[in-house]
Amino acid sequence: MLRRSSFRDLLVWQKGKAIYVALYNATDNLPETEKYGVVAQVQRAAISVPSNIAEGHGRNSNADFARFLYIALGSIRELETLVEISDEIGYQIGAPTMLNELDQDAKMISSLIHKLEG
Repeated sequence: MLRRSSFRDLLVWQKGKAIYVALYNATDNLPETEKYGVVAQVQRAAISVPSNIAEGHGRNSNADFARFLYIALGSIRELETLVEISDEIGYQIGAPTMLNELDQDAKMISSLIHKLEG
């Protein structure tokens, strides 16, 4: 079984957490009318990334860990969509820099999945 001592040692978790903090701060400046719209959706998807990585790391098998990594990867794709749409409607939450960060984390997660399933 492929494991490190703690999920906190995983670069994908560290990057996911940093992305959450950046998006939380970026959405904090959006209009109050978006509190239950874009803001809630972005923050929910963003916290899902490091949370699923941590939860998967705590599971008993590589297959379970990979399953949670796939969920985190899906949340990244959701965030990419939300960041692009937010940019198109005039809410600046970090595109294109954030899209690059999300793409990098997605590649790292995909690589880890490949190692776990390999």
